[in-house]
Amino acid sequence: MDNKNEILALLRRVADGSTTPEKAVLALKEAPFEDLGFAKVDFHRSLRQGAAEVIYGAGKTPEQIAGIARAMGGRGCSNVLITRIGRETAEQVGASVPLEYHAPARLAVAFPKEQPRRGNIVVATGGTSDMAVAEEAALTAEAMGNRVTRLYDVGVAGLHRLLANLDTLMGARCVVAVAGMEGALASVIGGLVDCPVIAVPTSVGYGANFGGLSALLSMLNSCASGCSVVNIDNGFGGGFLASRINQMEGLKEE
Repeated sequence: MDNKNEILALLRRVADGSTTPEKAVLALKEAPFEDLGFAKVDFHRSLRQGAAEVIYGAGKTPEQIAGIARAMGGRGCSNVLITRIGRETAEQVGASVPLEYHAPARLAVAFPKEQPRRGNIVVATGGTSDMAVAEEAALTAEAMGNRVTRLYDVGVAGLHRLLANLDTLMGARCVVAVAGMEGALASVIGGLVDCPVIAVPTSVGYGANFGGLSALLSMLNSCASGCSVVNIDNGFGGGFLASRINQMEGLKEE
């Protein structure tokens, strides 16, 4: 029992008398998490937060990742995100778990399942070098049931490239702006659109970029209202937050 719909169905069965309160209590007691020894898999994450638990792959063995994914798949979870996972690890996990792997983003989707996508998220990058982080954001949002439009290499060094896509930007419910160097893209987009902008600084840049710190500080000091900032190279965090915003009530007309 891993999602809100299943719990609502259980409560309806109690209400119509087809199951007893005692059996329902037992089912709920068993539902919250499963202790695998090396991990405690949270099956109520989707009930609390609207999305299943995400597996952070870095630092975990292929066996641990596969064990967590199998436990989630056994409870009916689909489109389980595995972030920061290398190709070799993905191949080992994929031997025992249905898996789609996206090498540039270092992201995998276990138990992939087609689903309707709603709303409109735009993921934009300053340059081609930012695409790996942007793909992590875009694929995260897509796995969570969102429609995503990609605008890559539209940075401020050639502002006309961005301005040529104003219709796309202004039709978005949320924009994820991914940029390194001085991170100016988020401020420019923030001054053009009426929706939230999620700024994702990347570690792309020369020495004084300090591994993304200069872009992070620029984005934190943006003069454009409506911009929020996630951590350096955190495409997953940007995509997840964009999904939350996109799936709130009051979607723009699709």
